[in-house]
Amino acid sequence: MKIAVEGCCHGALDAIYRQIATLEQRNNYKVDLLVICGDFQAIRNVRDLQCMAVPDKYKQLGEFHKYYTGERIAPVLTIVIGGNHEASNYFWELYHGGWIAPNMYFMGHAGCVQVSGIRIAGASGIFKSHDFRKGHYERLPYDHGTMRSIYHIREYNVRRLSLLSSPDIFLSHDWPQSIEQHGDVRDLLRRKRFFTEDVNYGRLGSPPLMGLLRTLQPKWWFSAHLHTRFEATVIHGDDSQGARGVPSGASAPVVTAEGTNPDEIVIDDGGAGEESKTTDAVPSSGAPPSNPDEIKLDDEEEEVASPPLPPPAPSVTNFLALDKCLPGRQFLEVIDIPTSSDNVLSPPPTPPSPAKPTLQYDPEWLAITRAFDPYFSLRVQQLPFPEEAEARAMVAKELAWVEANLNGGNGSDGRCKNVQECQQFVMTAPGPGAEGGQARQQPPAYRNPQTDAFCTMLSLQCKINAG
Repeated sequence: MKIAVEGCCHGALDAIYRQIATLEQRNNYKVDLLVICGDFQAIRNVRDLQCMAVPDKYKQLGEFHKYYTGERIAPVLTIVIGGNHEASNYFWELYHGGWIAPNMYFMGHAGCVQVSGIRIAGASGIFKSHDFRKGHYERLPYDHGTMRSIYHIREYNVRRLSLLSSPDIFLSHDWPQSIEQHGDVRDLLRRKRFFTEDVNYGRLGSPPLMGLLRTLQPKWWFSAHLHTRFEATVIHGDDSQGARGVPSGASAPVVTAEGTNPDEIVIDDGGAGEESKTTDAVPSSGAPPSNPDEIKLDDEEEEVASPPLPPPAPSVTNFLALDKCLPGRQFLEVIDIPTSSDNVLSPPPTPPSPAKPTLQYDPEWLAITRAFDPYFSLRVQQLPFPEEAEARAMVAKELAWVEANLNGGNGSDGRCKNVQECQQFVMTAPGPGAEGGQARQQPPAYRNPQTDAFCTMLSLQCKINAG
């Protein structure tokens, strides 16, 4: 499957789809899926702009509204996560995930789905330690603080994601903390000198995301946020792996000049800035001692010892971060990822045209959602979480429920295996032009039927905008 990976979108959907079309024509292939790693800016009308934490000069309508109203249709299935410059009110409507426009799916504040057998997990938002252990207490209309805290990632979602078995792909806006130490850190600092202090003090990136990377060990991890292309390779279990380009035992070069990222939208956060400052010896093989009580025959062949089996290959995560969508930037790449249906042993000489990819729920994520629903806090205070062993037992129990109620009980296709069978796109807010004299006001809290349908499918009370 050919997957196009986009860094920050910033509402430039037309340019992104044009770039995909250019690559398809140039290389004579078809892109099956587009994933966008945050700062998507799903702005339906100018009132949504009042819910986005950016200075006024950046409050532009963008291009999403044309896809939202049906004026244009996304030419390829598009999966997105949220960043720190979003119309957070719309993403809150679809906290558990849902269609934000035809053929465009938001993964929710955290989630996992499947596309043609490829498991894709993701986490929206960025890390801020002062909000990490809080509940989701923000409500419209947002004030200066809640307009920012609503997109700060919560421990609740990190704990839920940590219970997944290994996905193929993980999407995040933030970089995992210290991921630069697994790539060419010298080249990164040559291009982005203002990262130096954070790199030297181990502050670049999100600590809980690196915890998830080490726990889940996905094959691919895609990020954005820092507006530069960077790749790294994390070899799990290899504690000796350090920064490429930095001699063993040496730290990254210290550059005393400080500065800010000229490509980043800087907002007043009332304090902390928004951006990340962010062999065992092998024994010799000698002849084994002979048994003195054994009768040995001259014509009996010596037993030949089998050579030791090689150790299993270590698990590897390939990390790729991309820039924002601007001319001359490295903002999009196409990755070829095998699907479960690919015949890697004997590929046909002329493979048939691939079927249109289908978005499906991930049964394990549905089980995790059910298991952790009692801990979903809508207040500042977060309820204590169960220990890991208890949590995994809860998920196992709920997975049996999912199999029995949604998968036909015997692994057969169930009533809501495909997302489209349960959730269909619905416009909840008007498109541009209907704001009238309320253009400078925040919109009301719309109740989204897709979230109701998702919760009904799982026999859960819908807590999103329930009042």
